[in-house]
Amino acid sequence: MASKFIEEIRRHMRMRGYSLKTEKAYIYWIKYFIRFNKLKHPQDMGTTEVTAYLSYLANEQHVAINTQKVALNAIAFLYNQFLQRPLGDLGFTYAKKQRKVPSVLTPNEVQLILSHLSGVNHIIFSLLYGSGLRVNECLRIRVQDLDLQNLSLTVRDGKGKKDRVTLLSPTLIGSLQLQIQKASKIQEEDIKQGIGPSLPHALGKKYPNAFKQIAWMFI
Repeated sequence: MASKFIEEIRRHMRMRGYSLKTEKAYIYWIKYFIRFNKLKHPQDMGTTEVTAYLSYLANEQHVAINTQKVALNAIAFLYNQFLQRPLGDLGFTYAKKQRKVPSVLTPNEVQLILSHLSGVNHIIFSLLYGSGLRVNECLRIRVQDLDLQNLSLTVRDGKGKKDRVTLLSPTLIGSLQLQIQKASKIQEEDIKQGIGPSLPHALGKKYPNAFKQIAWMFI
């Protein structure tokens, strides 16, 4: 029952353009909800079970408030959109807002980590620490995003779908130049096979040969 049911939910989400990240999160919390209720089918449950589940996450699992919100959104999607059975008001216990002091590496700890890294891994960690990039932002840097002369880096579609400019460490220039050269060689081979880096959808339609430009290569 669960496998077929979950796959139907997955198809429903993909048809409506949900991101893969949201899909995975919603599927996880919906499965958790079903397991919490001893594999009872959601069609046979309602407000009472949902309220108990969300309260359990707060009172017994002590999840963070944002985690509980994701679980709530997943269950709301399940009933309001997929099953077409709006739940109405839910009187569940809200998770408490947690304040955590972030862990910050000391300069010595950073240097120790960097001393054990080389190549791409060294570049990635340096950008995460020195330029304040998030992991997903770091992994989608293209050649055109780098301004080595002015020691700056443009982050595309960052938090809030906004672009921003951050600083580059002068110590990374040599490594980045080498990485661009490697990207250029990869591109030469890719072009021979008629392939290249993925492009923004509108750009790929308007300029189908844009993938041949080094600017669009990922580093």
